[in-house]
This record gives sequence, C-alpha cells and structure tokens, in this order.
Amino acid sequence: MGFLVRTFFLLALAGVAQAGEIAVGTLQDLSGPISALGTHFRNGTQMRFDEENAKGGIHGRRLRLIVEDTAYDPKKAVLAAQKLIQRDKVFAVIHNLGSPVVMSTLPLFLDAGVLHLFPAAPLKEVYEPLHPLKFAMSPSYTLSVPPAARHLIQTNGYRRVGILYQDDDMGLEVLRGLDAMMLDLKLDWCEKVSYKRGATDFSSQVAKLKAAGCDFVVLATVVRETIGAYKEAKRIGWTVPMLVTASGYTAQIHQLGGREMDGLFGVVLTPHPYPEQANTALADWIARYKARFTVEPNTWSVMAYAGADLFIRALRSAGPAADAAAVSKALEGTRTTRDFFGNPDFNLSAADHLANRRVRVAQIRNGRWENLTDYLPPQR
Repeated sequence: MGFLVRTFFLLALAGVAQAGEIAVGTLQDLSGPISALGTHFRNGTQMRFDEENAKGGIHGRRLRLIVEDTAYDPKKAVLAAQKLIQRDKVFAVIHNLGSPVVMSTLPLFLDAGVLHLFPAAPLKEVYEPLHPLKFAMSPSYTLSVPPAARHLIQTNGYRRVGILYQDDDMGLEVLRGLDAMMLDLKLDWCEKVSYKRGATDFSSQVAKLKAAGCDFVVLATVVRETIGAYKEAKRIGWTVPMLVTASGYTAQIHQLGGREMDGLFGVVLTPHPYPEQANTALADWIARYKARFTVEPNTWSVMAYAGADLFIRALRSAGPAADAAAVSKALEGTRTTRDFFGNPDFNLSAADHLANRRVRVAQIRNGRWENLTDYLPPQR
C-alpha cells in the first residue's frame, strides 16, 4: 500500500473522535529531571481545554486530556504511548515532552494514525519530512539556536566559542546547527564537551572549557543541568558568557538557581509571563492560571496554552465530523497574529507544518529574564 493511501486509510480508520468526547493524550515528565517543564505543559493544555469545555466543547464534544508520566525515560514513554493508542484510543497527542521521549514514540503514533501535535522537542523530525499527522510550533534546535548565538557572537566579538551539550538527540541537534553556523562565520570550535542525561556534576566539563580559553559557551542543557553548569563556572571564578537553548529559558532557572544565575543568556520562543509587566489580558490570564493551579505560570504554560488553542481552532474549523484528515487540513490553513502573550505569528500550510521559525534573545538581569531583542531573522 502506498504511503499516502496507507496514511489516509489510517486516518479514516483511527482518526474519528469518539461520540461525546475527543480523547487527547500527552506524554509529560511529572516526576523526573524536567518535571519543572512537564507540570506546566500539562497545566497550560488542561486550562485551555477546560475553558473550551465550559463553553460546551467542540461541536458538542468535550475535550478529555489523558496525561501519562514518562519521568523523561524513553522506555516508560513507549509503554505509555502504547496505552494511549490501544487502551485510550486517543484521537491526538499534544505537547509530548522531551527529545528522547518523542523520538522513541513518534513512529508508534504515526503508525496508529494519531495526530502528533506541537511536541516540546524542537527536532526537525517532528515536522520533516512532511506528513499529514505531524505538526510543530517550535523550530528545531538546528534552526533556533544559531540565530541567537550568531547575534551574540557578532554583537560582542566573541571568537573562541565552546559548547556543553547533552549526549542525546537534543544535544546533537544543537551541535549540528551550530557546526553550520561556525563554518559560515569562519570560526573553529574552542572546545566541545558532552555529558550524559541526568548528570549532576559538571566540574570536569567546565574545567575543560575554561582551560581551552573559551570566551563564549553555548549550553545545550535543560533546567537542572543549566543551573549546575553555570554555578560551577561561577564557583571556580570563571565569568564567561553563556547562552542556553530554549529548553533552559524558564523562570525555574532564576527561581531555583538564585541570583548567581544573573548574566545567563537564553533563546526565547515564548516570553515568560511576568505579572509586573503584563498587559490587561495577560494579567487576567496569569491570575486565572494561578487560581486554577496554585502556582505561577511560566513560558511552558504559555506555549502549552497556545498550542492547545491552535488545536481547538482546527477542530472547530474541521466541523462536526472531526476526523484526523479534516483536522490535518484545517491545521494547514491556520494563521494567527501576535497575541497578548507576545507570541510570534503562527502560520501553518500544506507545504509547511512548522508554525514558527523565529526566536528572541533574553538575559537574566536582577533575578528575571529580560528580552534583549525582538524576533530575529530566521536561520539562513
């Protein structure tokens, strides 16, 4: 059976919402090393679903979010994905978290005819090659990190660039994108060092970067690892500027790391929702989020809410039948403008299933992230 014929057979067979509800799964880390991200992806998605259900749902069908905790473990994720497919018979999965989790489960969902929407894993595989079931909001690390790094390198004249990266799909994706940027800038790496996922001691890696004389370091790290590496540099008296990928752009960095995290640069996909600078609509949203979940929202809450909203728009546009083929087509016609969160325009089409390719640069100053740029031109 040909690819397109087989795909749309699966869409027709598996992609019809059950009567009375639309079951949507999500694979999150609620108990592992990036649970600080996972809880907010769950919360933001649930909040938007709850709002729509309170208005009667989508063409009379309620949205039911089924959350599975993977603890950022690909093996657990595979078992959870099988449950969502076989037992829960989900219509779609949304915001699945973590590159290793997504890479181990993506084929399972596609083979089952399940829409795979807006994963929190900025990898090109989640939107390329083009597939009727795959849609993404966030550019891959290959696209998102180089514009931010290039901006800082060219603005500040850095010449000896180093990188600390997680030795998995996430870290290697960052490295691939930066290799191309370094070649374009006619720069050689000062030093490249890696660490195993889950590591807590970065003394040897930081010492190696310092000994090599790096004047700028990219961190392909997540929350706990970002804090550990940055604090280790401070501990040994090394004040080299560091840029963390979007995986480390979160308020947890300065909340958990304290004022020692001042100076860290970050790649921004969605601005953090600080209440002190919020417009009226954002202030209201922050208050409702806090009342619902008893915690302050962060950038991941916003990203999850925005992704859930894109899905809801497509479901509404697809009509009462709401099969996967109709939702896929509706997503391909989705266009948004900047919203009260400060998100960029989101645009999806039949030729492009990635909604956004642009990032900002921010820095932690006085215990909070401050935007240094507007959205930069996309990676060349």
